[in-house]
Amino acid sequence: MSATEVKANTTTENKPIVKSGSFVQENQKSLLFIAAAIVIMVVGYIAYLKVYLAPREASAASQFYVAQDFWAKKEWDKAIKGDAGYPGLEKIITDYSNTKVANLAYFYLGTAYLNKGEYRKAIDNLNSYRGDDAMVAAEALGSVGDAYVELKDMDKAETYFKKAVDKANNKFLAPLYLKKLGLVYEAKNDKKAAAETYKKIKTEYPDSAEAQNIDAYIGRSEAQ
Repeated sequence: MSATEVKANTTTENKPIVKSGSFVQENQKSLLFIAAAIVIMVVGYIAYLKVYLAPREASAASQFYVAQDFWAKKEWDKAIKGDAGYPGLEKIITDYSNTKVANLAYFYLGTAYLNKGEYRKAIDNLNSYRGDDAMVAAEALGSVGDAYVELKDMDKAETYFKKAVDKANNKFLAPLYLKKLGLVYEAKNDKKAAAETYKKIKTEYPDSAEAQNIDAYIGRSEAQ
């Protein structure tokens, strides 16, 4: 290859394929279209929240308080199915899906079924609850654990009590679910894990109600 040819090839290879800014220039129409589509989507979502979802939230809340009152009085059937023209928790969930009220209704409905002894329905509804409140979310997980204990499924009960402890992460609920977890370990004949769990209550939550008589549980686990 001659020096002239080498120089020609080198010049070609070093020449940039795309000039700086050319991509934007060449695709300007497409980028503008995408930007416009994003704006339309955002505006549409805001309109959905204000025009459609907000009135549904208000309507759901106005219906929910009656079912909530039945629930507080432990009138489980009325809370679930409704009474005197007021919808129960099931209908609120159906009629007002995608609202915060319907999401909270899953928690109430699940605990109502748990108290009625309908454990599978309790589990389904409690697992459908998606809340940001750590206390309520921990209670939902713990109640699923309770349901699995009633169904004699100790492996799943263990899983959910652990989740409840992690979610709660406070001195009120964490020791409660640790104690239930320890009882599950005892039921599974895992005395070592039970003792370690009870000791965690004593060391990490010494001022809790569960800690007051926890030595008896520790002694029982270690003696067996």
